[in-house]
Amino acid sequence: MIGIDYLIRHCCMSLKQIKNLAFLYIVCFVQSPVAAQELSKEKQQVLNEMDKAMETYSAIAQQIWENAELGFMENKSAQLLQDRLRAEGFKVTVGSAGMPTAFVAEYGKGKPIIALLAEYDALPDMSQRAIPSREIDPARTAGHACGHHMFGAGSLAAAIHTKHWLVKTGSSGTIRLYGTPAEEGGGGKVYMTRAGLFDDVDGVLSWHPSDKNTSNASSTLAAISARFAFKGVAAHASAGPWRGRSALDGVEAMNYMVNLMREHVTPATRIHYAITNGSKAANIVPAAAEVSYVVRHPDMEECKDLFKRVIQAARAGAMGTDTEMTYEIETGYFNKMPNKILAEMMHKNLSIVGGVNYTEDERKFATDIMKSYPSDDLTPESAQKVETFEVIEIGMGGSTDVGDISWVRPTAGLRTATWVPGTVAHSWQAVAAGGTSIGHKGMMVAAKTMTLTAIDLYKQPGKLVEAEKELQERRGADFKYEALLGDREPPLDYRKGIE
Repeated sequence: MIGIDYLIRHCCMSLKQIKNLAFLYIVCFVQSPVAAQELSKEKQQVLNEMDKAMETYSAIAQQIWENAELGFMENKSAQLLQDRLRAEGFKVTVGSAGMPTAFVAEYGKGKPIIALLAEYDALPDMSQRAIPSREIDPARTAGHACGHHMFGAGSLAAAIHTKHWLVKTGSSGTIRLYGTPAEEGGGGKVYMTRAGLFDDVDGVLSWHPSDKNTSNASSTLAAISARFAFKGVAAHASAGPWRGRSALDGVEAMNYMVNLMREHVTPATRIHYAITNGSKAANIVPAAAEVSYVVRHPDMEECKDLFKRVIQAARAGAMGTDTEMTYEIETGYFNKMPNKILAEMMHKNLSIVGGVNYTEDERKFATDIMKSYPSDDLTPESAQKVETFEVIEIGMGGSTDVGDISWVRPTAGLRTATWVPGTVAHSWQAVAAGGTSIGHKGMMVAAKTMTLTAIDLYKQPGKLVEAEKELQERRGADFKYEALLGDREPPLDYRKGIE
């Protein structure tokens, strides 16, 4: 080892430069041999091929970003993905589980069957140009504030390049890409799970846009959402209010009781609501009113019990105001079931692929957009980091319809830095970065990671057996899947009228 004194005397290096050199030594000679050992020539060839094809997938992602279609109305976006899959020789089945924009694309034969998930729905009222300051794009009202345009295109890339590997190596196995619409409140994956479309799958690999790179074995919150409709009697609010029965009073009485309930629920509980139909005129006793609720909890059974209490509050609100109440469950998501076996494999490959490196222009974009929100100690270089692997048993944050799949088949997912560090989902900043090369680079990190993980699973099918055993141990021997949303049909019109 060269001494510090030697470096100072003979190489004219400062102490700071020596520290930087020491850091590089640790990175290159401690971390890199592990990565180099794992990155076989075969995998390197796959990554090189994906790099060459990046512009193709970036163009597809950008087109879906510009389409910005809402749930169950993603006609152009779904068609774009389907056309590309057919051109690659995939057999594509459209209209899965009664949803016109859902599809299943398949290539190969035999076991194991590896599934990838693709989303492509946008969010309403999230229009934004691809610039680092708030500016609505007059060409569209919706926007990809959750990055599902990249979700769809990135999974497409993984499916195609996994297929290329299967063909090149002559390996046995099947790759499937599930086109899953309306994740934002429509729950497309729930209907596909309920229809048994994943029953013969051996393992599911998924991902989601984010502001960081991580592949934890983590859970989410179970969720049940419902719409409560109250019916009363209209009357003149001044000349004859005694003749009316206010449906809005019913809604308000329900909300008051649910808000009182908050003191008597476990800390992990989340309950939120929005009055979606109130009074249109103050001088009329409203005959109709509606409120939407979402109840969430890390434990699915407790989530169901909490929802029953919300129903009781709705019934009491109707009784106390002499109105009628009906409710309809809109969506229901299981909490995501962690799978350590698959997640560790995913993390290993994410560490090989690495995070996102910005060009000078991208760094300037990141620096500018980070001025619009608290970023703490984050910098644009934070996008390069791959987070330490963790097993997170208790869900937090949001909910996803991937949860239902994860209780039926072993499932793993990752998040990659498609957004500038510190960006939160469902924000204009997420829309902006997702329409730039920053988003596309993060998308390809996910695509590469899933492709390498799928290859590992084809070569090591015993890992899928272990993952299945873990799933069965976690969910219990007596588990039988029953969708939280019951037997309702997909709400194909839930976004209509708000285009």
